[in-house]
Amino acid sequence: MTATRITVGGDSPYDVVVGGGVLGELPTLLRPGVRTVAVICPRTLPQVSEPVCAALSAAGYQVAELPVPDGEQAKTVEVAAELWSALGRHGVTRSDAVVGVGGGATTDLAGFVAATWLRGVQVVLVPTTLLAMVDAAVGGKNGIDTPEGKNLVGTFLPPAGVLCELSTLAGLPKADYVAGLAEIIKGGFIADPEILALVEADPEAATRPDGPHTRELIERKVRVKADVVGADLREAGLREILNYGHTLAHAIEREEHYGIRHGEAVAIGMVYAAELSRLSGRADLVERTRAILTAVGLPVSYRADAWPRLREHMRLDKKNRGAKQRFVVLDGLARPGRLEGPAEELLEAAYKEISA
Repeated sequence: MTATRITVGGDSPYDVVVGGGVLGELPTLLRPGVRTVAVICPRTLPQVSEPVCAALSAAGYQVAELPVPDGEQAKTVEVAAELWSALGRHGVTRSDAVVGVGGGATTDLAGFVAATWLRGVQVVLVPTTLLAMVDAAVGGKNGIDTPEGKNLVGTFLPPAGVLCELSTLAGLPKADYVAGLAEIIKGGFIADPEILALVEADPEAATRPDGPHTRELIERKVRVKADVVGADLREAGLREILNYGHTLAHAIEREEHYGIRHGEAVAIGMVYAAELSRLSGRADLVERTRAILTAVGLPVSYRADAWPRLREHMRLDKKNRGAKQRFVVLDGLARPGRLEGPAEELLEAAYKEISA
């Protein structure tokens, strides 16, 4: 399968390589001068970490494999500190590199550790889930969680490259794969309506890694994100549109103690954002949002009694400026806008529309 290279622009441009059987491309993404490569990967993914380490060793690099817990459990300052110590023991210098292999939590962690070790070493990311391929691994935002919220401690460090080996998707549980579709569908609403048309044409096929449009959906969503982050790495303006649906989603994740899949929370958050758009006199895309998410098996509602706690969680959202709450909404299909300082009555009314 021929590899597709999608370039993310900006001050430090890099390529996202998409395809099957492309692990051999990994050494080409590392910049010259690297001797030691630290591979950060969940202990549960030896089937991916072993060929990654083998490809790097075959290319002549000294490889240090650093296993970490799976999922959000890895995104803590304690795990980061253990990795910093390991980098020191393995003699990783500023001219060396980190490779992060795994889902979005692992790529977030690997990027954060690389950005903070010696004030920044290069990192290449090998996402193994749909969510990580189309969102977490692309864009240069890295972070860890605190008890107060998700990704509240973080950095901006564009990777040296991202390698999306599509064969890793075949082993994903269906629920995890479907959760990743939420970020793809989000890309359709904020920027590329053709994504929505492809999913709506055959929702069942969209839920399969071997679906006829899987690769196109992935590449289209990567291009959406590449266009945005290439123009606004540090979320000074345009990049905020990628947070469509995320204000409530992050609150739900915290309410669930991160026991809910990120994509499932984003799906609910998108319905909430669509309701905010409608109730504030902007675009009315609620029914289409509900229909497409329901068709692929994603949730569209949340518990009615959770609103007071969710509202408190939302006050720590990264988009807020002082006491002013900010939401990404839609002025039309593929026309994202911002809703600043909405009335409490509006926020509550929108939640009532999605509460179960």
